[in-house]
Order: sequence, then C-alpha cells, then structure tokens
Amino acid sequence: MNGIILLSIVFMGISWLVSNRLKGKFKKYSKVGLHNGLSGAEIAEKMLHDNGIYDVKITHVEGQLTDHYNPQNKTVNLSTDVYHGRSVAAAGVAAHEVGHAVQHATAYAALRMRSAMVPAVSFASRMMGMLNMFLFMGGFYMITQGSAMGNMLLIALIGINGALAAFSLITLPVEFDASKRALNWMERRNVVSQNEHGMAKDALKWAALTYVVGALAAVANLAYYLMIFLGRGDD
Repeated sequence: MNGIILLSIVFMGISWLVSNRLKGKFKKYSKVGLHNGLSGAEIAEKMLHDNGIYDVKITHVEGQLTDHYNPQNKTVNLSTDVYHGRSVAAAGVAAHEVGHAVQHATAYAALRMRSAMVPAVSFASRMMGMLNMFLFMGGFYMITQGSAMGNMLLIALIGINGALAAFSLITLPVEFDASKRALNWMERRNVVSQNEHGMAKDALKWAALTYVVGALAAVANLAYYLMIFLGRGDD
C-alpha cells in the first residue's frame, strides 16, 4: 500500500509543478500582443476555413485553460482569455484546438482510436474510483494476502489501469499532432512573427507535458499492480 501512495504523491507533485509552469507560461504570453491584432476566436475561424472546414462552431466557455474540441457536436470551445484574447498565448491555444478539428475532419487515426476508447475509459474511471475506496478500507490487505477475492480485485485493477494507461498513451500523439498542425499553419500563413511563433511553441510544449506526466503516472500505476501479480509466481 505504501508503494502506490508514494507513486501517487510523486506524480501529484510533478503534475503540480508542470501545471504551475504552464499557467505561468500562459500568463506571460498572454501579455504579448500579436502583431496582427487577431483574437483567438478570429484565428480559430481563419484556420478552420483555411482547412476547408465550415461545419465546426466556435464557442465561448467559462474558466481558465478549459479550451477543448468536442467531436460529438463539432465545436471548438475557447475560454474567455483565449476567445477574446489577442495575444501569443490565445493564438497558440486557439490554433491547437482547431488542430483537433482538422484531425477529426481528416479522420486522423489516433484521434479515431482515442474517441472509440472514451466509453470504456469513462467506465474504467468510475470503477477505479470505487475500487480506490475499497482498497483504503482493507482491500489492499486482501491483495497482498493472495486470497481468491484479492486475486479477483488485483486482476480488475490491472484491467482498469491497463485501459487508463492505453488511453493516456494514445492521447499523446493526438495532442502533439494538434500542436504541430497549429504551429505549422501559423507559420505558413504568417499569423505570427518568428518571435511570436517561438513563444507559442513554448506554451504548447508545456501544455503537452501535462499529458506526458499523466501518461507516465498511468503506466506507473499499471506497472505497480503488474509487479504484485507477477511477484506471486516467486512465492
């Protein structure tokens, strides 16, 4: 039990550091105005049309860094600072989210795979929440003792964490590719200057690192339970 708690603490700490760094970068680049004066919403619309996409709606959502693309209703949802912002940060985030819309329109394989996994992963997440409560109430002792119930619980944990790890890993190419599409388009269309492009790239790099940390944490959790399972063969 101490092992999984230690893993959680380590990755929570790393995640906190990366998240704070991302917020700092966004705050810094939000103060740098674009030379063309375009807002995030205007950049998003321009990138959509440049890619021949006219059936995706750009909407405004509350919160900070809550920007996302919803493939179910084809909406690019931009937070207040991005939707109205006319900064390097707003440009990078807006173009990144449109990058997902372009992936959807072009049937990008990794995005299709990720979308197909969403129902199973949602179920796995709910089950993990229930199992975590059970583990803290004595379920972990059952696992370490190798009882029949403990074995069933361990197999369930491996299956659930396997699904979560797979989802986290397939998310990585989706996010990196969306940023690549955004940066390439902004450079090709002269939406940003060379200096602005470097700042947008830096901001998107730190955004991507949050997904990297999440994937590493998911893989570490899976490896932890696999080690317990495989270690029983030595008993």
